[in-house]
Amino acid sequence: MAGVVAGALLVVSAAPPPDGGRRAGTDPTASVELLIGRVLDKGAQRCAVEAFRAELCGGLEQRLVRATAHGAGSMVRDASSRDASSRGGAGTAAHTVVLPTDAASPLEITLAGPGLLTYVTVHDGHGRYVGGELGAKGHRWANTEPLRAGETYTVRVGAQDAAGTPVGVTMAFRTAPPTEDGRLTVEFGPKPGTYGAGQIVTASLSHPVPATNPAARARLERALQVTSEPAVEGSWHWVDDSTLHYRPRTYWPAHAEVRVLSGLDGVEVGEREYGGPSETLRFTIGERIEAVTDAAAHEMTVRRNGKVVRTIPVTTGKAGFLTRSGVKVVLGKEYKVRMRGDTVGIKRGTSEFYDLPVFYATRVTWSGEYVHAAPWSVDAQGQENVSHGCTGMSTADAAWFFNTVREGDVVEVLNSGGEPMAPFDNGFGDWNLDWAAWRAGSALTPASGSPLASPTPVTPRTSPHGPSRLRPLT
Repeated sequence: MAGVVAGALLVVSAAPPPDGGRRAGTDPTASVELLIGRVLDKGAQRCAVEAFRAELCGGLEQRLVRATAHGAGSMVRDASSRDASSRGGAGTAAHTVVLPTDAASPLEITLAGPGLLTYVTVHDGHGRYVGGELGAKGHRWANTEPLRAGETYTVRVGAQDAAGTPVGVTMAFRTAPPTEDGRLTVEFGPKPGTYGAGQIVTASLSHPVPATNPAARARLERALQVTSEPAVEGSWHWVDDSTLHYRPRTYWPAHAEVRVLSGLDGVEVGEREYGGPSETLRFTIGERIEAVTDAAAHEMTVRRNGKVVRTIPVTTGKAGFLTRSGVKVVLGKEYKVRMRGDTVGIKRGTSEFYDLPVFYATRVTWSGEYVHAAPWSVDAQGQENVSHGCTGMSTADAAWFFNTVREGDVVEVLNSGGEPMAPFDNGFGDWNLDWAAWRAGSALTPASGSPLASPTPVTPRTSPHGPSRLRPLT
């Protein structure tokens, strides 16, 4: 896989592929080598994938990575190093590579050897997907929407080796910050609109602020203000060096009006580093919709503003494909999605393989968990769990659910026996942290004398520089 990575940092992580690397019958020795790092410096001419050679492309660096059936990405060769030595096998710790690149460079993913790409998604810290196209032969993927400067992206790639065994790898990279000014700015999410009671506020920083600089983190966090009518108790939580999430102690009240603003402009955040202007965000909370599925009872209960409005027979994940437990948040809705077993590691020709058009699909994880119409399992709905991890219901119930919920609404799964929903890396699982754990992720601890719910106003200082959803792939 060749990647034109528009980034200042590339991390190849021992994270699972989209199928979790746990499907029955997978070969633990299976792997595909992926070439990462067709990196072009600013001003260098872009060269075609077919002509991907150092002598033809300026500013080129190459990193060869192995994707395995366990999803553990390892750096097996640094083509730009003098000794091009091996860097370990599957399951090794993440490798971090500094890549000084132009933020406008494209992102292309191409297999370096025999195999087939089956799954590619790229999304930023706000959960926005970057649109892209997979080539007709399944060997190459390229972005069709531009990347943002100073943004962190997560890339999930699923592939098959020459024998058809599913493999995968998860990577992260950060695009270079803007060069015109370089001041620290914030981009808030979601976009303006109306959302559900579980909606998370995100703040993406143009420059990282490491945990090793707690004073700078506290100064920055005090400048990020969230107010609502009616007022709620809430707190920021540092997800990583460049991303913060904000949530109330409990779900947002119905019909709340939320305003998010940055007071960073002109503020000295770190030594000789100043904040820049950021756009204020306003959004509204709709009616409070909560959908709770009891997987053991095969039933979903939907409440609007605390009152039960519908009880729906459902089927959830069967043994080997158990539905994740815990609180999730609606990420988006798609009237029609093509779902294929090979995108989650199920081989074609096996009894578990499927390739179906699915209607009224409400997404709750980045990796492909939906609430959707499943007319083929109506007899099992309310009786037993027969799905591959999604929550299935009749077409009529799925259409009602699809038309009732919106982004940010709460979808909770109980008694599934599945893995707990992760807080940050597969959607908005933030609500699965209790309040004490959430507060612990803030740089403004009670011990510092800075109350979480009432950030101290920041007085801007004069800067020497002067004033200054994307669609998922299926």
